Amino acid sequence: MGNWVVNHWFSALFLAVWLGLNVFLFVDAFLKYEKADKYFYTREILGFCSRTLRKQLDHNLTFHKLVAYMICLHTAIHIIAHLFNFHRYSRTRQATDGSLASILSGLSHGEKEGGSWLNPIQSPDMTVEYVTFTSIAGLTGVIMTIALILMVTSATKFMRRSYFEVFWYTHHLFVFYILGLAIHGIGGIVRGQTEESMNENHPHECAESFQKWDDHDSHCRSPQFEGHPPESWKWILAPVILYIFERILRFYRSQQKVVITKVVMHPSKVLELQMNKRGFSMEVGQYIFVNCPSISLLEWHPFTLTSAPEEDFFSIHVRAAGDWTENLIRAFEQQDSSIPRIEVDGPFGTVSEDVFQYEVAMLVGAGIGVTPFASILKSIWYKFQHGDHDLKTQKIYFYWICRETGAFSWFNDLLTSLEQEMEELGKVGFLNYRLFLTGWDSNIAGHAALNFDKATDIVTGLKQKTSFGRPMWDNEFSTIATSHPKSVVGVFLCGPQTLAKSLRKCCHRYSSLDPRKVQFYFNKENF
Repeated sequence: MGNWVVNHWFSALFLAVWLGLNVFLFVDAFLKYEKADKYFYTREILGFCSRTLRKQLDHNLTFHKLVAYMICLHTAIHIIAHLFNFHRYSRTRQATDGSLASILSGLSHGEKEGGSWLNPIQSPDMTVEYVTFTSIAGLTGVIMTIALILMVTSATKFMRRSYFEVFWYTHHLFVFYILGLAIHGIGGIVRGQTEESMNENHPHECAESFQKWDDHDSHCRSPQFEGHPPESWKWILAPVILYIFERILRFYRSQQKVVITKVVMHPSKVLELQMNKRGFSMEVGQYIFVNCPSISLLEWHPFTLTSAPEEDFFSIHVRAAGDWTENLIRAFEQQDSSIPRIEVDGPFGTVSEDVFQYEVAMLVGAGIGVTPFASILKSIWYKFQHGDHDLKTQKIYFYWICRETGAFSWFNDLLTSLEQEMEELGKVGFLNYRLFLTGWDSNIAGHAALNFDKATDIVTGLKQKTSFGRPMWDNEFSTIATSHPKSVVGVFLCGPQTLAKSLRKCCHRYSSLDPRKVQFYFNKENF
């Protein structure tokens, strides 16, 4: 039998790859399944750890995607190995040359239930397709592959942005994927010689005299085979238990009554909801999941909290960006109907929680991405009101990039209050904010230029003038590095990936090689 392995090393190699990838897929699935849902809690649990460790947790979605790519890659290799293996199974089952492979393929098919068979193809007329759709391993493999393809294709950026419901529902096919993993190995299609058979028949000696098996003058008997016991449950048991516990916890929290105290419609189709909930406690920059049962019973969408921890309510700003958000805004715009019921789960932690751990902070918001920084700026206002002397942050640079002028009105009152508070406390230099308008025409720019000498900006009504176009990030980082040569600067972004790439490059470019001098740390919100 050892010679057969040597002579058929190609099949043995694929069998080894097949088994190895089988285990790797289970590990991948465990990590992916575990990482996506438990991040919300691990960041809070590890909040006392170093900044470096917490920053790694903030890359949870990137890790989630990388593990998904690895699952896809190893699934493809796993399937290809199966195809080669089944091709050899089929060929050896049809062989009539009396070779060792053909004899092993024909062993004890009449007693298949007894477990001594080796080749799953029972007869020369049986096709690979028949075995695939009638065996537990084959059928579950097909189901898992289809589920994986649907989950991956519906998780692309285009599908998430344009057809979120499709992404949401198809991503829950992971239930079938996990169930398939649990029972994939029950059929025992991967088999090995039993220990008792190996003790009775020396594999190397009997492989050379396979023509005389079961003869009276031969001590070699036909080998007995058995399926390897399923191992997948060991890899999925822990995440399944944690997931069930997490779903029960989230269900309990979502059922607690939420009272909507105020509804505000802002320009550019932005809805502000102010709410109360018993036992609700938050930190700056955190977010919640929101469900509106009258729109969809199953859809939960993340929204950053725009209120401050010091306020007696919590609030979110919802921009129309899809069917669900448009239906939500429409439901609250209807004056003749009752206020829709809202369910809330959270809050959950984000990178913005660490903003007050830095001496200098750069806050960059694009459009509605300003929401986490509204919470931070509100909290700063309250800290100054209450005379908080424990505030580590000495300087904040705030950049708000918007496509249309109406967006600036969302938090105009907040910025106006901050301007007044800083003047009264003599801390005008604490907050340096810049507003950038990217969607403008010559009429707006000309009107702003004619009124540039006025005390307030013609676009926003604030003392800080609006800039037209996009920030010159190299200039901004260079200025900050010069102004704070020995500070640790936290750069926080809630915006598109293209902007993230530019800021990340600038953080590396303008951080000093000397750890005692200025260092920029990039942080991006991920949902």
